[in-house]
Amino acid sequence: MAGPRPARLADRLRRRMIAGLFRALIVALVLASPALAQDQPGDKDYKAFDTVATGVEEMVSKPEVTDERLGDMRAEMVKWRATFTAAQGVNADQITTLKSQIAALGPPPAEGQAEDAAIAQRRADLTAALAKLQAPVLSATEAATRADSIIGAVDKQIRERQADKLLRLSPSAANPVNWPVAVNMFRWMGQWIWDETRWRFTRPLNLEKLRDNAPLILVLVTVSVLLLARGARWMQRFAAFVLRKTQARANTLISGFVSLGQIGLPIVGAVLLWIAMDSTALFGPIVLSLFSNLPGFVLTIFVARWLALRFFPASPEQESLIGIGPEGRSEGRLQAVLLGVAVALYDLVEAWIVPRASDYLGGSGIMAADKAQEVAQMTDAAISVLVVPLQIFAAVALFRLGQILHRQGTTGAGTDEPPFSARLVNWAGTAAIAIAVVAPTLGVIGYVSAANALIWPAINTLLLFAMVVVLQGFMAELYVTLSRSTEARHDALLPVLGGFVLALAALPLLALIWGARTVDLLELWSSFRTGVSLGGVQISPTNFLILAAVFGIGYALTRVLQGGLRSSILPRTSLDQGGRNAVVSGVGYAGVMLSALVAINAAGIDLSGLAIVAGALSVGIGFGLQNIVSNFVSGLILLIERPVSEGDWIEVGTTQGIVKAISVRATRIQTFDRSDVIVPNSDLISGRVTNWTRFNLTGRLVLQINVGIGADIAKVEQILREVAEAQPLAILKPAPQVALMGFGANLLNYEVRVILRDVNFSLNVRTEMNRAIVRRFIEEGIVVVPGTPEMVVHQGHGWSPAPAASLPPDLPDPVPETPAT
Repeated sequence: MAGPRPARLADRLRRRMIAGLFRALIVALVLASPALAQDQPGDKDYKAFDTVATGVEEMVSKPEVTDERLGDMRAEMVKWRATFTAAQGVNADQITTLKSQIAALGPPPAEGQAEDAAIAQRRADLTAALAKLQAPVLSATEAATRADSIIGAVDKQIRERQADKLLRLSPSAANPVNWPVAVNMFRWMGQWIWDETRWRFTRPLNLEKLRDNAPLILVLVTVSVLLLARGARWMQRFAAFVLRKTQARANTLISGFVSLGQIGLPIVGAVLLWIAMDSTALFGPIVLSLFSNLPGFVLTIFVARWLALRFFPASPEQESLIGIGPEGRSEGRLQAVLLGVAVALYDLVEAWIVPRASDYLGGSGIMAADKAQEVAQMTDAAISVLVVPLQIFAAVALFRLGQILHRQGTTGAGTDEPPFSARLVNWAGTAAIAIAVVAPTLGVIGYVSAANALIWPAINTLLLFAMVVVLQGFMAELYVTLSRSTEARHDALLPVLGGFVLALAALPLLALIWGARTVDLLELWSSFRTGVSLGGVQISPTNFLILAAVFGIGYALTRVLQGGLRSSILPRTSLDQGGRNAVVSGVGYAGVMLSALVAINAAGIDLSGLAIVAGALSVGIGFGLQNIVSNFVSGLILLIERPVSEGDWIEVGTTQGIVKAISVRATRIQTFDRSDVIVPNSDLISGRVTNWTRFNLTGRLVLQINVGIGADIAKVEQILREVAEAQPLAILKPAPQVALMGFGANLLNYEVRVILRDVNFSLNVRTEMNRAIVRRFIEEGIVVVPGTPEMVVHQGHGWSPAPAASLPPDLPDPVPETPAT
């Protein structure tokens, strides 16, 4: 027994050591977790930020600071603001806990009143701890506010510079004095390119590289020339071939995607040509930079051509996206391609010529280095002479295209209220015409920057608008193809919603086209993600998505529960159809309200801050929606008390018919002439309602018959009684009654009163009794006096039938017309 004991002691000691190490590790992690979770700026960070912020504040208003430097300073301030904004959430859980503890102590005593010493000490300790936890939050908030203020100042400075640039008056291109500057600039650039290329041809190393790469260069140049010259036409023919060969449902979609090759092949050709020129080693940086811009140049032109073919198809059988007839398509294609060429040339000028012009005029030995303003003025003159003719060229094409669009928008209306698409095309055409007139005028006067800021964004907006329309058409075609239904339409709900989402997605691009900066969009997106404050409640897109998702799940579960009750549970109970509908509707209302409350709670939205706003709005809402609220409450009463149920035959005022549906606001009644009448629920609760079939289907039918004054009274009464008693639906206890109601100069007026088991069949019973009475009177030789007696149901349902004497004796029985129960 002595041997195992030391082993057991050693094992116990080992377990205790492991447990102690584990507890120590847990304690270390707990102590280190606040430092890991609360990654907040330290004193060094605040000092560094203060130094940087002070320098930016001093430099932001200096005119010598370039726009690029302002952008860099702004980006740096954005990083600091993000850091301090994230630090504002530090200690959030602890602060919330301390506030709850302080609130649990109750309100502090009023002035002059004493408080228990223990509670007062506890309140002081909690308040001191709260102030200590809130200190870094307040520091971060102050720093973030300062950074945001500096960012606003930088943005203001940039916008002011942009406005000054737009309103700057450049040398007029119409002044011949400015023409030699542009001519000399082109001459200098040509000489520079010639000298650089000639020097490279004299280098043996470059010639040796040209010989080594000659086969590859030859292949690349040949393929690129073929793709640039014939690639778009090949893909156009292939798309037409696909359109003829594919199935009718998917041919338009497939041919549309195939037609994208009209853009892809020329771009591949431009890239191959650029690679070929670079492989020759005979061209310098200037020429190679020109060829590097070639793919973008080709992309712009062929995108414009592709869009032109979609809006102005060459084939008369192909439908235009905006409904343009064959007579205006050729000119529309031409003007659209010319606009693409104009935009491509302007981009080439901005990317390749303008930097070289600045190098030429600023670095030439003709100008002294200290004459920067004179150099800048000559640069503006050269660029103005170069750009203004390009503006006029683009304005002419834009004017002609605007006329086509305006004419199509006017003729496409055709009605007093034209469709929105036609009005949109009309507006686009009108705006294009106005811009085409104003922009070149400003350019010729000298406001070249303002003209550039007007005409090129307008053209790019038309291109963007066309691209959105084409993509929306693709989405509609895809929906029709995937639906596999002959009833699927391009203007169905899903394609329209997809087009709306696509238009929203294009809004940032539209903002960039018209001069918005990327940082402005990022700032807007950041504000959007932060959310808006409504009545003290912060509502962000994340909260909204969570609310929508939770509410959607709750709503779906409610519908599933309603379906189970309607189909499986309630049919096995003793409730009638009206009671079942009431239970299902009540579960639906309760489920929607519960889903809304759970969704609001899951989204973390505190509605207590909206109490004051809701109280202020409740008065106006109460007056404006009192009828709707009254009908809603009345609908709930109808579902609970069930004085009226679906399928009942009721009479409300002058309206009577069968109840088809009871909704929250109103009840739908189908009259016996098959028309639907919508009756507010409040009329069913506050007014007088006659329900013929709710608790008892029996009802009395009254027929009036006129016979000649010389007829045998006993025989007439016998016949009427026998006909009434022969009806299967007639109740014999009490028995039918025949009464002589009066007489005139040549007639006796009888009434037959019959109580029916089901008043819904009163029309059939009345017809059968009239037919039987006519036959028996003819057999007995009793004369029926012509007239239009009114035959009514005792309970108030009345018709005006044809006179009994007018029915032929051999007429076959009519098809019963029974009101729906």
